[in-house]
Amino acid sequence: MRDVRDALMVARNTDGKLVRRPLSPHLQVYRWPISMALSILHRASGCALGVGTLLMTWWLVSAARSEASFNTAQWFMGSILGKLLLFGWSLALFFHLCCGIRHLWMDSGRGFEKAEYDLSAKIVLGATVVLTVGAWIVALAVG
Repeated sequence: MRDVRDALMVARNTDGKLVRRPLSPHLQVYRWPISMALSILHRASGCALGVGTLLMTWWLVSAARSEASFNTAQWFMGSILGKLLLFGWSLALFFHLCCGIRHLWMDSGRGFEKAEYDLSAKIVLGATVVLTVGAWIVALAVG
């Protein structure tokens, strides 16, 4: 087994001489910058939005189908699990929106300095929390 691992770490440089390949850093060594975590979470929130949209579609279709169907969907949405799923969906929605705006801003060629990069990541997190909590305060006050 050791021979295989050693063989995989050997390569040839452009002169044809044998050299040892460096080991890649792993999770215990490499520290994730906030921007990398945001990039991964941006993709994950996009997937979560797809799944959460199925829940919202079920609610809308049940409204068009029948009163009994809508009452069932409305009961589920009002349950603790339903509210938790809706909260997660709204959190993913606002996070994905804020990250998308950040990406558009960076597509204009701005925000690539380390200080700006980190600041914009923190703004995304803060805006996500403010927008999600604000939307839920309004929704619970109206409903």
